[in-house]
Formats: sequence, structure tokens, C-alpha cells
Amino acid sequence: MTGTGRRLRPGTAVTPLRDGLHLRGRRGSVTLEGSAALPALWRSLERPLRTGGLDALLDGLEPGSPVRAAVDAVVAQLEAHDLLVAGPPPPAGDPGPVGPWLAVSAGRPAEAAAALAATRAEVVAAAVDGPLAGAAGRALEQGGLPVTYTRDAGLPEGRIHLRAHGPEGVTHALAAGLPAPTGYVTSPDTADATAATATALEARLAARPASGTPAADHTGGGGGATAALLGGAAAHRLLCAAAGLPDPAGEGDDDRLLPGLPAVLLVDARPPRAEYRTWVGPRPSGAPLAPATTLREALRRVAALGDGRCGVLPDPGPADLPQLPVPLASCAAPDRPGQTLTGGAPRLDLARLEVFCRAAELALGGAGSTVGASPGHALGRALRAEVARRAGTGAGRPPVAPRRWSGHPQARHWWTTLTARLAVPARLHVFRAAPGAEVYRAVVHRTGPDGPVPLGDAVEATPGDAAACAALAAVAAVSAAASTASAAVTAPAAGGRTRAAVAGAAGAGLAVAGAPAVGWEEPGWTGRWLADTAGREGAFQEAMSRLTGPPRPAPPDAPGGELAALLRSFGFTVLHFPEEAP
Repeated sequence: MTGTGRRLRPGTAVTPLRDGLHLRGRRGSVTLEGSAALPALWRSLERPLRTGGLDALLDGLEPGSPVRAAVDAVVAQLEAHDLLVAGPPPPAGDPGPVGPWLAVSAGRPAEAAAALAATRAEVVAAAVDGPLAGAAGRALEQGGLPVTYTRDAGLPEGRIHLRAHGPEGVTHALAAGLPAPTGYVTSPDTADATAATATALEARLAARPASGTPAADHTGGGGGATAALLGGAAAHRLLCAAAGLPDPAGEGDDDRLLPGLPAVLLVDARPPRAEYRTWVGPRPSGAPLAPATTLREALRRVAALGDGRCGVLPDPGPADLPQLPVPLASCAAPDRPGQTLTGGAPRLDLARLEVFCRAAELALGGAGSTVGASPGHALGRALRAEVARRAGTGAGRPPVAPRRWSGHPQARHWWTTLTARLAVPARLHVFRAAPGAEVYRAVVHRTGPDGPVPLGDAVEATPGDAAACAALAAVAAVSAAASTASAAVTAPAAGGRTRAAVAGAAGAGLAVAGAPAVGWEEPGWTGRWLADTAGREGAFQEAMSRLTGPPRPAPPDAPGGELAALLRSFGFTVLHFPEEAP
């Protein structure tokens, strides 16, 4: 007789080591080391674990004893690595075609089997005898579901819809297709949402084709490897959804996929490749993501929004730009075909985020729009740009004494890089943005026979920070111009109002969040400088708000409203300064 409690997940393999154990299952593995007694302990545990008698064994061990403590530690590791399963054992007799799979995969195999037993599958296609429909239907039948085929002449050729019907109607649906050059499988959803996702995805894939041989060329009259792969993958996702199992997209621990958002499977035939990618739909669905708290988290969302095949915006990267003397990132300018948007920062990850936010602002097409990865980041960028717009270049304003900024390590480094290493004749003007305010603006001009040419500017909380950020922006502008003739770091917004691309430390808080503090770094090092400016950001934003007033969320009827809603669903913040602001 077997127990009904926790048991070792079927299929788990165990390898005794000299001083430990290695256990591996379908979803996880763990190595326990440190004692020659572990293999002997396992010999006592294995039978109760495999037959469901673990809880009875634990009841017979003295609480607090060394043996009980050792057994509890082993069981805790098995649970942490998904190597235990709870619930009654599978019924005796023929387990059916999915019995072994559920035993290995499901947390509660009996409940999953009952859910599948109450489900039937439907394959909908314009040609129900096509290779993709046939492959999906066979896979569903092998999964134990009764399958019906429905002809729908309104579906595009090469696309199928799979639906799981429960006692109360359609419970899950998804689509799969073989439009050249890429095949796809959508995530489980409602029937209506599945149709909308498939249509939008096919349009996006057609606009951004992958290189290589079209997937549809390899389906063949009798099926083909690509059709079999897509049909099996689609059936697998539908079976998992109907049985209450996790979606297969989450099994690979792919750091590129964003939790909580749907993922689509994309398949190319030659070279053969299949991978899940976060789906960035034309309209947000589900609850929005919380704002990013770290720079790494923000860049994961940038990569999803800028995915070359599923995204809606360009993903900035280093491309072939030099990374010395300043890290540079660039992407296509959304409002200027054939041109690039380029920017620099103390680190490449900060440069990528800055350029992405500028690209998103241009894509929104609304005057005064500012995008940030979090509310604080967006507010810092918006206030800096508005202060810069109101303060101008400082002509006629008394400069701050050079001694107040010339000793700043970062200001000295970037100014020396610009004027000595790059041999650019330039002048730096640092002034207060308003009398009595601890808000400083710095502007760098190249000097020449045709008069001064602006190279970089910044608005920061101290003269030194402003000088450092302005000089860094000037170095980035010079380096970018030397690398590409189409570099653009500022652009006029719709309506004629120019949004200044003010380089600054608005992203410092994201850069240092979650990063361990290094006590030995001196103020001249980038990490220490970012931490110091992040510490001043809150008070600095309050000082800027007293000069400009606060921005407001972009109105729903503003240009680019659909894109703004999508950005918000990914945790980004979109702010707006009124047009009538002076």
C-alpha cells in the first residue's frame, strides 16, 4: 500500500557521490555534498520518498534529533528544486498517453489528468488537411484529447487556431502559423484575443523578416519538419494550459523574457532556430508591470520593446561605435528614416537607456513628452529638459566662479578629454538657472571662426556635476560625429518645440540601485560619482520643480497615445509639460 502524501517526482535520477548525492529531474537538479553519511541516509529515504511514505517516516523520527534535522534538510532541498510531488498516486492500470508526462511534470498529476479528461480539442483552419493542422491534431490526440477539425475559410492560408473546450465552452485558445519567412505559436489566451494577436504578429513579422530561408518553404506536401515542430509546440502549450501546468515558455529560465507578459515562439527553418520572445502587442493587455527599480530590469524591458522582430521601438546598442573615450549607443531615429540617434554616458548601459528614452519621445511625436524607466527617472529627465529650455544658454548671465567646478574629478576628466585628448577648442559656461536656486546649468561651445557651436549641456544640482555632465555630453557628440555622419542627439518635436537632449544624471538612481556599495571608491570613480548624484536627486528635483512646476502625465488624446499606453504597460512613465509653459 502506498501513501497519499509527498513523494519523489517520477523520473528523478539519483547518483551517489563519495561524500554526497546528485539528484536530477525534468525541471530541476540539486547536488548535496559534505558528508559520507549522505548516501547511507538516502538509502533509508528513497523507498518512502518513491512510494509516498515520507510523511509517515517523518512522524516516526524524534523532533529535534540530528537524524530528523538531516532528513528535513534533504526534503527542503528537494522541494526547493521541484523534485517532490504532492497528492495521491496515479490510479492503477493503464495511465493513458499523458500519464507518464503528467507524473513527471505536474505538481498534482491526478488533478491535471482530471482536467484533461474533461477537455476536448478543436483545430480550426482554412485547410484542415494541411500539414500544420495535421501535425497539431496528431499531437493533441497523442496527448489524450479527442480532436475535431473545423474549416474556416476566413483564416489566412498557413494559420491554424487551436481551442480547448471544457464543460462550459472554450477555456484556452492559441494560434500557430507558417507565414514566410518565420513560423510562430502564440501564447494561450481567449479565442478573440488569439485572433487579434496572430494578425498583429503576422503583420509585424512581414515588416521585419528574418534572414535565411523562409519557414514555409520547408513544410512539404506531407508535413515537413517545421510544420511538425510548430504543430507539436502549439499542442504542447494548449495541453499545458488545459491541465493547469506552467507554460513551456517559462521552462528555460530565459532572462530575456519578462515575467507576467505573454511570449510567442518564433521558428526559422534555415538556419534552424526556435526561441521564445516577449510579445509586445499593439495594445496593452493585463495588469501593467511595476516600474523598474534597477537599471538591469529597465534594460530587459528596453530589449523586449526593441526586439527586432516583435518589438515596436529600436533597441540601442554599441553597433560599430567606439567605446573610448566615452561609451556610445545608437539606434535608428524613429522620425528620421536613414538617420541614427546617438548618445553617450559614463557607462554603456546608461547610454542605452538614455538613447531609448529619446527614441521613444520622438516616436510619441508630441511636443514636451518625456519618457523614463520609472517615475523618478522620468521626472528627473523632464525637469532637466524644461529648466534647460527656460534658462537658455546663459548669455548675459554671470558665470559661476571656475574654482567651484574645476576641482570636480569627473569635470576635470571629461574637460581634459575634450580639449586635450580630442583637441577641441571649446569654452565651458556654468551659471545658476535662477537667482538663489541650487540648480546649475552648464553649456559647452566649440569655438571657431564662424562663432560658437553648442556641443553639450547639462542641468545638475552642483556646479561640478553640471560641468562634468556637459563636458561628457560634448565628448560624446564629438566622438559620435567622428564615427557617423548621420549621428543625431537632438531633434525637434512635433509642433516646432525643441526638446533639449540634456545629458545628465537622471539615471544614476537606477544605476546604483541593487548594486553593493564599495567603500574604497574615491569620488573621482564613476560608481562613487553616480552614487553621490543619486543621493542628491530627490532634493534636486524639488528645487527644479519650484522653478518650473511639476509636469503632468501625458493626456490620453496626445499624439502617440497607443504607444504611450504600451510604454506604461511595461512600467515606463510618460510625462508632459504644457505647451503654454514659458
